[in-house]
Amino acid sequence: MRFMRKLIFLPGALGAAAFWHPVGGRLPAEWQKVYLAWPGLGAQNPDPDVQGFDDLVRLVEDELTEPSVLVAQSMGGVVALRAALKHPDKVQGLVLVATSGGVDVARLGGSDWRADYRAEHPAAARWTTDDWPDHTAELSTVTAPTLLLCGDRDSISPVAVGEHLASLLPSATLHVLPGGTHSLAVDLPDGVAAHIRAYVA
Repeated sequence: MRFMRKLIFLPGALGAAAFWHPVGGRLPAEWQKVYLAWPGLGAQNPDPDVQGFDDLVRLVEDELTEPSVLVAQSMGGVVALRAALKHPDKVQGLVLVATSGGVDVARLGGSDWRADYRAEHPAAARWTTDDWPDHTAELSTVTAPTLLLCGDRDSISPVAVGEHLASLLPSATLHVLPGGTHSLAVDLPDGVAAHIRAYVA
């Protein structure tokens, strides 16, 4: 067994725990799975104790009661990397799906999603779109083995972003899934789950 088989699933800016259910349901039943939601993001109810990325990291920390693999979508990848940098002893592995990873995606050809998100979710916390960290300088210190998954039809985090992250993270493997958009785990749950099984096993 490569890892302890506790997987903590982190959503993207929509904040919904259910985003990961199709993939999680395709993974072995004996693996422990925790699905987090982000209060105040997307259509999720707010929580006055959640006011930024550090508070999302705290929600992850609450579940890091044993060495775990973080499986993260899009913005969740930023949270996962922050947790991995802070707790290298507890974050045993990373699966980053369609994520920016805290790098400048616009420079790498990524489209700006923030206006559409704000129009669709006007009540979402402002920091969701206004306060994005840049972790480029820190990524070389991430020790967790990392699986990067991206879709070749993702306009928000295009393949170039995955390639850039793979060049910065010391122990990263990149897989490009044909036909995948930014909602890669919804588009192709079988393919995403297969890659996670191979990574964790």
